[in-house]
Amino acid sequence: MSNTIDQKEIQAFSKDAGKWWDREGPFAPLHRLNPVRMDYIRRLVCTHFGLDMNSIKPFKGLSAIDIGCGGGLAAEPMCRLGAATCGIDADAVAIDVARDHARGENLSIAYKTRNLEEVQDQFDIVLALEIIEHVTAPAAFIRHCKSVCKPGGIVIFSTLNRTPQSFALGVVAAEYILRWVPAGTHTWKKFVKPSELAAWGRAADLTPIETMGLRYSPMSKEFKLSKHNLDVNYFISFRNNQI
Repeated sequence: MSNTIDQKEIQAFSKDAGKWWDREGPFAPLHRLNPVRMDYIRRLVCTHFGLDMNSIKPFKGLSAIDIGCGGGLAAEPMCRLGAATCGIDADAVAIDVARDHARGENLSIAYKTRNLEEVQDQFDIVLALEIIEHVTAPAAFIRHCKSVCKPGGIVIFSTLNRTPQSFALGVVAAEYILRWVPAGTHTWKKFVKPSELAAWGRAADLTPIETMGLRYSPMSKEFKLSKHNLDVNYFISFRNNQI
C-alpha cells in the first residue's frame, strides 16, 4: 500500500526526537501553543458530542488517535481527558520517547510506530495536528484520516496557511530570527490554504464544522484563538458523514 510519508521530513524530525519534552528545545513552539490548542480541542469535541465541559474526564467512553504524535504532546492530555488514546508516528525514536514519558506519567496510551495507511481501527476523534504540511500527498492523507474516523466522528487538523504572513512569521522569523525551530523545519510551498483543506475534506465526504485561527501575541508571548485571523496558524475540523 502506498503511503503519504515524506522520508526526508521524518529524518529531519528524528534527529531532535530525544528533545520532544524539552520546553526550551526545538519543539518549544509546540509547548507554547499546546495549552490553547488543547483547550480548543476540548471545547470542540465536547460541543460535537454533547459532552460536559466541566467534567474532569469529558472524553470518557470516546476513542482518539493522534496521527504524527511525536513525543505525545497532544496524546497525553487527550488521555487525561478520558479518551482511550492511540498515538502513531513513522519516527520510531519519537515513539520510544512518547512511551517512556507516558510511563513516567502513569498514562496508558497505545503508541505505535506505524504509517496512517496501516491503521485498521476507527476512532471517534482523529487528530492531525501540525502534520499535513509535512506529507507528500495532502489530499490522499485526508482520505486516510477519514478512513480511520468512525461515522459521526470528528477529524481535527491544525496547520499553517500559505500566505506572505506565514512565510515571514512561520519560516523567516521562527527559523532564522527567533530560532524557535531548526532552520529547514518548514517548506512554505507545502503549507495548505484553508480553502484547499476544506475542498479536499469535502471530496473525502467530510463536512467542515469550524475553522479557527491561532495567532501569536508578541506582547504576552502567548498563542490566542482568532475567528478572523487565519493568516498563519489555523484549525479546521470536519464531521465524518459516513453511515
